[in-house]
Amino acid sequence: MKTTDLIRENPGTWQEATRHPFLDAVREGTIPAAAFDAWLAQDYLFAGDLLTFQSRLLARAPRRDGAQAVLAGGLVAVEAELGWFEEKARERSLTLDPRRHPTTAAYGDLLAELGGVSYPAAMTALWAIERAYLEAWRSAAPSDPAYREFVEHWTTLEFEEYVAGLGTAADSALARADGAEIEESERVFGELARLERDFWEMSFSAGGEA
Repeated sequence: MKTTDLIRENPGTWQEATRHPFLDAVREGTIPAAAFDAWLAQDYLFAGDLLTFQSRLLARAPRRDGAQAVLAGGLVAVEAELGWFEEKARERSLTLDPRRHPTTAAYGDLLAELGGVSYPAAMTALWAIERAYLEAWRSAAPSDPAYREFVEHWTTLEFEEYVAGLGTAADSALARADGAEIEESERVFGELARLERDFWEMSFSAGGEA
């Protein structure tokens, strides 16, 4: 089992996770400002949850295959990302302490639960989160000028290389996984893909909450 097998075996679920009218509207410049700002504020909350999950995953990661290095580098990047969110929020006169949307809460709950799954499943989960994010924002490129800086920020070569590094670490973990761990990784992948879809969808219902 490899990470790419998970995408290949779940094309519909993956398509829904990485393609959405929200992203189309960002590309076309038709996304309502309130919807985008609501999504941005909720994504800031998600990034905080991701930082906690990833820090705990780093503590479990083996030295082999560069897993610790890629996770440590990712932690630094997520912390910097939170600062970037805060800068953009100031520019947009946006508060970053909104009421947590049920979808954001569900995602945070799943990230907390992932602390109790096997290392291969947790590593696969982090790869799936970041790979979906990269592919999703690629679908919004080159984007309307109003949102181009966001699309460019989330489709950089550095981010692409980071996602590739996560894939290598996840593949290494899966290569050593037993049958139960493989099954757990497949389940987690499906749950994350569905939450990614829901997170894009949330932007339209959360427009008044940011």
